[in-house]
Amino acid sequence: MADQHDAPLAATHLEEEEAPHLPATKSGFLPIETNWFDRLFISVVIWIALSLFWFRFVEPLGLSIWISNAIATALAYVIIKKG
Repeated sequence: MADQHDAPLAATHLEEEEAPHLPATKSGFLPIETNWFDRLFISVVIWIALSLFWFRFVEPLGLSIWISNAIATALAYVIIKKG
């Protein structure tokens, strides 16, 4: 039992050539570090805000809410893929 605690960790034996390289983090156009779920959440919030704006100002002019949904879907795709 004492031998297990006295043994050095395997990671300390790695040389610089053998050390695993972490992939570079992907930086998008969003000014914060995000994962896919964060970008999905941002997209949903934008979708709701755009829908509310559309209902208040644009739909009384005669344009359907489906146009807003198409815009929000395209925007969500761009945010999730490239954000």
